[in-house]
Amino acid sequence: MKVLSVVGARPQFVKLAPVAKAFEGTGHQHVIVHTGQHYDAVMSDVFFADLQIPAPDVHLGVGSGSQGVQTGAMLGALDAVLEEHRPDWVLVYGDTNSTLAGALSAVKLHLPVAHLEAGLRSFNRRMPEEHNRVLTDHAADLLLPPTEVAVRHLAAEGLAERAVLVGDVMTDVLLRVRDAVAGTVPELPDGVDPAGPYAVATIHRAENTDDPARLRAVVEQLAGLPLPVVLLAHPRLVARASALGLELRTGSLHPTTPFPYPQMVAAVAGAAHVVTDSGGLQKEAFLLRVPCTTLRTETEWVETVELGWNVLRGDLTGVAEAVTRPRPADTGATPYGDGRAAEKVVATLAERA
Repeated sequence: MKVLSVVGARPQFVKLAPVAKAFEGTGHQHVIVHTGQHYDAVMSDVFFADLQIPAPDVHLGVGSGSQGVQTGAMLGALDAVLEEHRPDWVLVYGDTNSTLAGALSAVKLHLPVAHLEAGLRSFNRRMPEEHNRVLTDHAADLLLPPTEVAVRHLAAEGLAERAVLVGDVMTDVLLRVRDAVAGTVPELPDGVDPAGPYAVATIHRAENTDDPARLRAVVEQLAGLPLPVVLLAHPRLVARASALGLELRTGSLHPTTPFPYPQMVAAVAGAAHVVTDSGGLQKEAFLLRVPCTTLRTETEWVETVELGWNVLRGDLTGVAEAVTRPRPADTGATPYGDGRAAEKVVATLAERA
C-alpha cells in the first residue's frame, strides 16, 4: 500500500508525527508532501525535527496568500505530484487550505481520499476552516473521525457508511511528549517565573486578528489579566499588530515566538491557565488537565466544555473571571482515545485499500 500524506500547517505536522511513526516497519510506503502553507522555520521545520518526522519527500513551497490564491497554488502544484505517485490513498489532515487542496486534487484525478479528523464541526460558516472541513468530508472516500460526537455529525450529513472511529492522533503525540518532558522546568520568557502561576495564550484566527477593533480588545483583555501571560505570538498576529501599531509587550503580556512542540507542552503543563482561539490547544490543555478559556463563540471540541475544562468567551466579557475561576473537578474521561489512534489509522487504510 502506498499512502501520500498532504500537510502544510503546524497542527498538521503534530498529527503527522504519530501517523509517520505508525507506518514505520509496516512495509507500506508513506510519501509526505509539504505544501508550504506554513513556511516559517518556527512553524514548520522545527516540528519535523522535534517530533522526529521524516523529511518531506516533496515540498511545494507555496507560501502565504489569500484563501483563494493559496488554495489555487496548491492545486496547481499537487496535480503533477499525485500523477507521479498514484497512491492507494491520499491522506489529508484537519481543516486547512492544504487539506481542501489535497482532497480536491485527488478527487479530480480519481484517487481515493481519506480525511483524518473528519466530522468536526463548529457550525460557524464564517470560518474558512469550517468550509474546508465540510467540503473535504463530502469529497472523501474514507472518513476517520476522532470522537463519537464527530461520528454523529457525519451520520447527520448522510456520511455514516464512510466513517470509521479511530480516535485522535494528537492525543497519541501529546501523551508521548508529555511523558518525555515530565519533570523539566518550562523555558519561559524573561519576567515569567516558571514556578509561579502564569497563563499561556495563543491568538491567530481571522475573526480575532483581522478586525482592528476586535484585535485591540483581545490584546487589552490579555494584557489586563491578573497573572503573567506567555503569548506565543503567531506570525499572523505579529503582522496584524504591527500594521495597527499595536504593542504586544504590554501589561501582563510577555510575547515570544511560537515554541517547539515539546517546549510548548512543558509550558502548558506547568501553566495555571490557557487562553486561546486554537482548536488544538483547547484539546491539549484538556489532555494536560489545565483549565482553558477560548476566545470564540463555539468550539469543535465540545467535550472540553461539557467536562468543565473549557469555557467560551467569544464576546470578550468576563475573561478575567473565567481565567481565575476555580479548577474544575478532576475527570478520568477519555473522549479523545487511548493514544493508539495512529495505529488504527494505518490498519484501517490497509483494510480499505
